[in-house]
Amino acid sequence: MHNDLIVIDGLQYSNWNRAIFQQLKEGGVTMVHVTVVYHEQIRETLLRIGEWNRQFELHHDLIMPVKSASDIRLAKKLGKVGIMFGAQNCSPIEDDIGMVEIMRELNLMIMQLTYNNQSLLACGCYEAEDSGVTRFGKQVIKEMNRVGMVVDMSHSAERSTLEAIDISERPIVISHANPNSFHQAKRNKSDTVLKALGESGGLLGFSLYPFHLKNGPDCSLDDFCDMVANTADLMGIDHIGIGTDLCQEQPLSVLEWMRNGRWSKEMDYGEGSKANADWPRPLSWFRDSRDFPNITKGLQNRGFRAEDIAKVMGMNWLNLLDEGLKPQV
Repeated sequence: MHNDLIVIDGLQYSNWNRAIFQQLKEGGVTMVHVTVVYHEQIRETLLRIGEWNRQFELHHDLIMPVKSASDIRLAKKLGKVGIMFGAQNCSPIEDDIGMVEIMRELNLMIMQLTYNNQSLLACGCYEAEDSGVTRFGKQVIKEMNRVGMVVDMSHSAERSTLEAIDISERPIVISHANPNSFHQAKRNKSDTVLKALGESGGLLGFSLYPFHLKNGPDCSLDDFCDMVANTADLMGIDHIGIGTDLCQEQPLSVLEWMRNGRWSKEMDYGEGSKANADWPRPLSWFRDSRDFPNITKGLQNRGFRAEDIAKVMGMNWLNLLDEGLKPQV
């Protein structure tokens, strides 16, 4: 069954190379939303996109750029892995709303309004006080809607997320997080947020990052599939997918860049701690993209119908992107 599915991973940030692209293909992944930047600003973002253009040139037999939702279907037909660009912060637009359209023209398809901290657009989930979406943020959401760039609130605080759901004229995503009811974490989301997300037509991508899971690296596949089933009951089966947050072969320095950027002189450990500062140990049943069939099998064993497994593994993402990536006329 797995080989027939359109499989979409709603977020990865790996140290990309040919071996990892081959793993994606072996795991049956049709498309992956890749993080191009975290705290990088305009020039650095352009450099990262240029690096990706070189990857497409070198590995054209394995990967292809996704410039529209139809390219996802084309990738499946060609047996390639589609690569869709995204940003985990609003740094690529700096303080210039005109950059939203320019970045979309460069195929940046998804952008988070915040990464843990307060940004120019909204409040991150690590701030003590959630100030909500800013004046600039409201304008940027409107512009993202216009040009066909999807709003992502994965690292945002509760009030900001609820306001973004309400402000956006198009469904938004939380590309990589889990319910707080499954595991308490600053990055995971309340039932209030998840209900609002589902009712608005949005989508949650389930994270496989151990810090977001019950029992961490020892979370079982059965527990994960129970979480999927319970969230389907809460949000509706049409509003959930996968967003692994897989970060393969990345050095500790990259994790520190994610957590600290240039904003802190003191070490911030994010979801870790001084005693547990490194990357978490991977799940035994999901070490890399070749293990995607394990999720399909787990959902089968949990009693999900074939059509619902297809939705969770990729069709819900595809349906949202079909509309969300189209510029408004």
